[in-house]
Parts: sequence; structure tokens; C-alpha cells
Amino acid sequence: MSDLPMVAIVGRPNVGKSTLLNRIIGRREAIVEELPGVTRDRKEVEAEWTGTRFRLVDTGGWMPGGSSLDEKVSRQSEKAMAEADALIVVADVTMGVTEEDARIADLLRQCKQPVFVVANKVDDPSKEPAMWELLSLGLGNPYPLSALHGAGTGDLLDAVVAVLPTPGEDSEEPAEVQDDSQRIFSVALVGRPNVGKSTLFNRLIGEDRSVVHDMAGTTRDAIDTVIETPDGPIRFVDTAGMRRKSRIDEGTEYYSFVRALQAVDSSDVALLVIDATESITHQDQRLAERIDAAGCPIVIVLNKYELLDTEQKDAVSYDLRQKLAFLGDSDVIRISALTGKNVQRLLPMLTTAIEGYHKRVPTRRVNDVVFAAQSAQPAPHGARILYATQGATDPPTFTLFANKELPATYLRYIERKLREEFQLGSTPIKLRVRQRAN
Repeated sequence: MSDLPMVAIVGRPNVGKSTLLNRIIGRREAIVEELPGVTRDRKEVEAEWTGTRFRLVDTGGWMPGGSSLDEKVSRQSEKAMAEADALIVVADVTMGVTEEDARIADLLRQCKQPVFVVANKVDDPSKEPAMWELLSLGLGNPYPLSALHGAGTGDLLDAVVAVLPTPGEDSEEPAEVQDDSQRIFSVALVGRPNVGKSTLFNRLIGEDRSVVHDMAGTTRDAIDTVIETPDGPIRFVDTAGMRRKSRIDEGTEYYSFVRALQAVDSSDVALLVIDATESITHQDQRLAERIDAAGCPIVIVLNKYELLDTEQKDAVSYDLRQKLAFLGDSDVIRISALTGKNVQRLLPMLTTAIEGYHKRVPTRRVNDVVFAAQSAQPAPHGARILYATQGATDPPTFTLFANKELPATYLRYIERKLREEFQLGSTPIKLRVRQRAN
């Protein structure tokens, strides 16, 4: 997607930028709420219009001179402006030209890229005359549009795709790469609010992509970036802080929670980020259970570890063994996302987890391990595994053909033997039992 031209949607807060993105791509990808400041990070998706594919970027409301968080969000918006091939600036026609609209217009007039002014919320013809006030911005004729209902979107997109750069001599290269390349591994960063996920995300991808602030709940949507590593491309997904449903009391936070769960369900590996200064909380346990149920490998990340003294470190290690014992042999790394200490050790861990996730074992070796385990510890009540095979990967899934029902305790024993023999580490293993007569 990085080879496609980029279109950035910009404007002051709460003018309908995220609604417009959702309208263009035809699905609810960005979180929309009737509150200013819901979008804080850049949200990038792939869009298509009349055969032209492009990257569409939703930005946070441009509002410099506000709080420190406002400043960070504004810098993200300005970065998108600088990188885009075309810019769509959205204004609320029902509000007229505000001081913030005028200030962002001053900035956009300095850009070399084509700029398209959208007069949003023109929900009926009676509101069209008000759009001509936007001519005072000095950015050209406005496009009357209702992002909520879709009216006028086609005319805007016709104009936008007409100015986008067309592929040159290497236009066939992206198609070849897309055909030959494998699915990109996805790694989700999850955890409670304000444990340092976005700081770690920025550290991993090498740029300030997510807005980092000391206020819980800064990240509202799942933000992803693909980076090249020595072992191939990896997609890192920064998610919103996940709290118990009973404590989610606003629509925006509910959709953030849903997006975080979706990111976990679609990821190959999850980094469970825990604030080591608070040890292992009840909510950390619940999140770990939810990730484990999704069936993806888990790497436990103890952040802010450098702030602990020796006694506190021992206490955290004890809590880890006691409260997250159900995660088995999941890798644990102790880091400082703020300073970068030990962060470089994450990529090798992820590579190992990913290799295990896609591992395929010959049937003969599977049976050798299972039969050896049975010889060392037979199943109770005359139960016996007659044959075993690996039926699938992602994660490794083994089918056991048995003469009787196998107790859960014995299945855990077989799982442990398979994990140890094939060096699957923290990779989840699925066992399916089929009963067959002798």
C-alpha cells in the first residue's frame, strides 16, 4: 500500500473528517462520535474510486496553540499534509468560516499539493448558499457534500483522483509484489490504558506515529504500521487501552474497545504490555485470558521495569508466575519503552513466535512423540491414542484419534510434550480428539 498515492483529510476538530473517510471506503473504519478530538492518531486505509487505488489518511483535528496533547495531534496532522499527494480540507458549512478554518487555510496555501475544500453537512439544498463563504479561505471553489448521507462524494472523488500521480514505468511492480508476497505478520500491542503501548509502538517503528501523552486513553483507534526487519515485514498495531466493559461509559471508548479486540483476533502475535510499577492487576489477568482465547501467541512485556528496586522486581516475578500461570511458557521481556532499554530483544522473540505459529511437523514425528509420551505415562481407564497428525497451522493444530474419551489433564500432558519436542515455546496449540474403535 505504501506505493500508492496518498490523500490526507484535514481540518479542525469535529467537522466530519472521520465520517468522510468511512463514507469513501464504504465501511466504519474510523471511530465517529459527536465530540471534538475523537481522532488523535493518523488512520490510514486503502481506498479505490473508478479503478484508481490510493491511500486515504484521516487525521486528528488541527488545533495548534492548545494543550500539549492538542499540539501533538496537530503535528501528526501537519506531517500528513507534508506527505500527501492531495489534500481534502473539511469545513462545517453550518458553522461558517471559523478562526481555526482560516488558520489552517493559511497553512494549506503554502502547500504545493492540490487542495480540495469540502463544505460538509450540506444535507439539503437550502444549505448550499452558505458554502460560498468558504471562498474566503482562498483555496478554490468548495464541494458541497454530506459525509453522513454520501451526497456529493462522487464529484469530490472524481476531482481528487484526476490529480493523483499515475504509476510510471514500474506500474506493474506492485502487482507482482502483491501476487508473490506472503501475508504480512501482524503484531498487536494491547494492555490497560496508560501502560506505555504507544511509546513502545513508536520505539518499534522508529517514528512518532502514535500520539503519546500522560493522559489515559489517548489512543482511540487501532493504528498500524508495516516495518521492514531482517526477517521480513512485520505489521505493528497499536490499540486503545482495554478496560472492563462495566467501566466503559462512553460511545467512543466502546468502539475503541471493539477495535482493540478486533486487532487481537486478527493478529499473529500479541504483546501484552504491563506496567511493572503496578505489578499484575486483575485487569491484566482478564486481558491475558481474552488474548489467550483468541489463539495467538503472547509475549508479556513488563514496561517501566527500570523504576523497580530489587524487592519490587522479585514481587513482580512472583505475581507473574502466580497470576498468569495459565499462559504457560509465554516469553517475558522486561523493558523501558521510554529509554529503549531491551526493546531490541523483542524482534527475535517475535520471530521465534511467528515461526512456531506457522510450523508444520511431519506426521511420523508427531506419532513418535505421542507414542513415546503414552509409553511413559499411559492414559487412564484404558484410553489410548491410536494415531495423530497435524491438520493445520496458524496455530499448529493436531488431531488425535483415540479409542476412548481423553481426560483434559491427559490432553494437557500431550500438549506439553508436543510443545517441548517441537520447540513451540509460547505458540498456542490446538488439540482435536476423534474417537475411533480399535
